Amino acid sequence: QVQLQESGPGLVKPSQTLSLTCTVSGASITSDYYYWSWIRQPPGKGSEWMGAISGSGSIWYDPSLKSRATIPRDTSRNQFTLQVTSVTPEDTAVYYCAASSDLVVTSYKGGDYWGQGTHVTVSS
Repeated sequence: QVQLQESGPGLVKPSQTLSLTCTVSGASITSDYYYWSWIRQPPGKGSEWMGAISGSGSIWYDPSLKSRATIPRDTSRNQFTLQVTSVTPEDTAVYYCAASSDLVVTSYKGGDYWGQGTHVTVSS
């Protein structure tokens, strides 16, 4: 059973960097069977795919993030991280990490694994 768990601060101030970690169990993040993704859902809006890292370390980002996002990983801890710089209140959302056979994912489908999500508020 693959399990993913997001962790990180629930409150970030504007202009600071948001950093969330996804801890994976039951599968290795170096496996190329899955893309390891970050997805967010702002309040009252649909889900947005933010980016993903493959088992071999290739990374893709949604262009709308305008180079503010990075997805580093720690293979020794089986974790991957989302970092978003220069956050604004528009970055307030529930953030999810997921494992999927699809690169771009915005909703659950059979065979995917998702974390429970963590709410992040950007406010001073």
